[in-house]
Amino acid sequence: MNMLFASLMFIGLFAVSIAHLMWAFGRTWPIRDEKLLAQTVVGFKNIERMPPRLASLAVAAATFTAGCFALALADQDSGGWPLNLAGLGFAAVFLARGIIGYTSWWAGLTPEPNFRVNDRRVYSPLCLFLGLGFLVLIYLRLT
Repeated sequence: MNMLFASLMFIGLFAVSIAHLMWAFGRTWPIRDEKLLAQTVVGFKNIERMPPRLASLAVAAATFTAGCFALALADQDSGGWPLNLAGLGFAAVFLARGIIGYTSWWAGLTPEPNFRVNDRRVYSPLCLFLGLGFLVLIYLRLT
């Protein structure tokens, strides 16, 4: 059961990682126009361009690392408490991002309509799923 959770989490995190890696290399997939891509995936008020490529590369590395940690958490015999604590850290980050996505503060900070729709339908739910997934993996390790 834990490998199923970890695999599903890894697939989602790997997809996010690949998208950010493409943006780090200057691609605008899946949208051809950089401004519209920035409005859709970043969402800050009056955004015209994507963030620096190094930021996208950092997110790509972080999400890939999180996916690898999810797979590592599926192995109940490895890592011990340090791995569990790292998993709690990932859970906290993803849960915080998922919850913040539904606040009026975040909506005021990221008012672009395309982002707002995607954040409520995809980005925040995915983060909540990932955060809960890390908690489930830790729970399964402890039982």
